Amino acid sequence: MAAPSGFLAGTGAARAPAPDAAARTPAPDAADCAPAPDPADCTLSNDLGWALGVVFRGYVKATHEALADLPGGPRGYQVLAAAAGDGHGSQLALAQHLGVDRTVMTYLLDDLEAARLIERRPDPTDRRARRIVATPDGRSCLTRLDERLRAAEEQLLSGLDAGPDRQVFRTLLRRLALHASAGEPVRTACDAAADVARMSGPAGGPGDGAAGRPPPA
Repeated sequence: MAAPSGFLAGTGAARAPAPDAAARTPAPDAADCAPAPDPADCTLSNDLGWALGVVFRGYVKATHEALADLPGGPRGYQVLAAAAGDGHGSQLALAQHLGVDRTVMTYLLDDLEAARLIERRPDPTDRRARRIVATPDGRSCLTRLDERLRAAEEQLLSGLDAGPDRQVFRTLLRRLALHASAGEPVRTACDAAADVARMSGPAGGPGDGAAGRPPPA
């Protein structure tokens, strides 16, 4: 077995270092001895904009994945949920409530109707109008989608301890959002995402009035 460092092989006697050994041995590099930086202490992670952007990006990605097989994605979900609630009846009222362009709403309803998730029914109070109603399949689909969205939210919040931490985070975030939107209300998460995209997109890019069929948010 090899002799332990600092001992003479075969004798067990301690080997004294040469008088000038310490002088000849280079001092360890300070960078090598320094502990690894804590990510929580870096300038970027302490930036509010960075933190909000990362969390929002994660939320948008998770919700789009959860709603990927629904016609219209998140916008389609909002239309289906409103149709199931039956609070805004007509196609025009629904478009106004959700802040969706009437042309885009027509495409959304066409796709949802083709998937047999909603129906356009004559409005008994106005022959020119059509009421948007969720079908039984649409209501069942909405229940499944709600379960997916809850699972996506829990995954996003998994960095917080379950229970009080998550509830406190939701409460504070809601309070902050209500304060921030007091002067400029935001109706839906899709509207918020569209606003962010417009503000961060390249200048002169295509807007809502681009030619062709505009994709829902």
